[in-house]
Amino acid sequence: MSVRDRDRFSTTTRIRLLGEQTAARVYRSQTKRQARRSRLTGRAALLALVLCSLVVALAYPMRQYVSQRAEIADLQREREQARQRVEELRDLKARWQDDAYAEQRIRERLHYVMPGETGFVVIDPGAARKSRTDLGAADRPWYSNVWDGVDKSDAADQ
Repeated sequence: MSVRDRDRFSTTTRIRLLGEQTAARVYRSQTKRQARRSRLTGRAALLALVLCSLVVALAYPMRQYVSQRAEIADLQREREQARQRVEELRDLKARWQDDAYAEQRIRERLHYVMPGETGFVVIDPGAARKSRTDLGAADRPWYSNVWDGVDKSDAADQ
C-alpha cells in the first residue's frame, strides 16, 4: 500500500472528507432556503402590492357609497317628517271647517259671548302688580288680540 492509499483510508482523511461533504450539503441547503425565501418575499411583495392597489382603488367608491346611503336615510327621514306634518295640517284644516270648533276657538281667543250670555273676566290679584306692557289677553282690547293672532300666524309661516 502506498502512502496515498493509506492516506485515503486514514481517519483524519475520512473526517476531513466527511466535514467537507457536510459543509457542502449545509451550503446547498442554505442556498435553497435563501432561494425559497427570496421567491416567497417577491411573491409576498407582489401580493401586498396587488392588495394595496385594490384597497386604494375601492376606497373612494366605498366612501361615496356610504355617504350616499347616509344621505338617502336623511332624505327618507325628512320625507316621513313632512308626511306627518301634512297629516297634522289636514286634521287642523278639517277641524277649522267644523263651525262648532271655529266658534269655540273664536270665543276663547277673542273673549266673545253670544247674545243673552253674560261674560265674566276673572282677574288674578298678582296680575294687578304687572306692568301695563305685560297685559294678558283679557285685559287688552279685542282688536289687539286679533292683531296679535295675525302676527303669530305670520311668524309661524316664516
